Amino acid sequence: MRRVISLVVLAACGSSGSEPAIDGSLAADAAPDVATEGSVGFGELAGMCGVLNDPELTGPTPGFVTVSMTFARRYNDPADRPLLTLGGQRLAASPNAGGSSAFSELFAFEQLARCELAGLLKTETEIVYDTQGKITDILVTVDDHKIGVSVVRAVAFPFGSTYTLEAATTIIQRKLEDIQASSMNVSAQDQWVKQILAVIAYDDAHVDTVEQAWLGIDAAIRADTVLVVTATHGDDTFLYTNQ
Repeated sequence: MRRVISLVVLAACGSSGSEPAIDGSLAADAAPDVATEGSVGFGELAGMCGVLNDPELTGPTPGFVTVSMTFARRYNDPADRPLLTLGGQRLAASPNAGGSSAFSELFAFEQLARCELAGLLKTETEIVYDTQGKITDILVTVDDHKIGVSVVRAVAFPFGSTYTLEAATTIIQRKLEDIQASSMNVSAQDQWVKQILAVIAYDDAHVDTVEQAWLGIDAAIRADTVLVVTATHGDDTFLYTNQ
């Protein structure tokens, strides 16, 4: 079902995805927290919004989507939670499985909620697996399909350093392999039809490097994934320091 979403700037383009392993419908699940059409939130979005529909979510090939998010000021938690989508508010209040990526995961979800009307179904610690191992960060719904979302940051330190193709290839390939593993481990009740690898990228040059790395990775590793890369601008360092 094609969605039309009103944001500050829209430039909708098609992308493609992979073949589902099983039916990931929502029949027995609680209603997710879904953004309303044209919803606004913290940060200004632009780029490829409203492009993930049935062909992209259940089709046989990988997909690549780019957007940007600009912050006039840093996000302050918990004071700014009311500015998030309902799913984002729930995610911000939920524990994750460790690490320092809470803000990048939060705004990866916000991008999907505002651009694709994704609803938050389960947080990282709520997803059920049959086998211990690699896990995914968020379980969402898009067009009534269960979609796993794994999040990674593309950034070089110190800020402003060159983000190398080698660094991008290493982290993107590792995350894609982790996606394959978590898709095998997840329980039937939470089985998704596809995963999104959401990349939070420090600037446009980082996006270009990520795309180059993505295209250089074997198609068999990319096949079960849509890569959604968000270039961040403005007062965005909180995403990379989690502070």
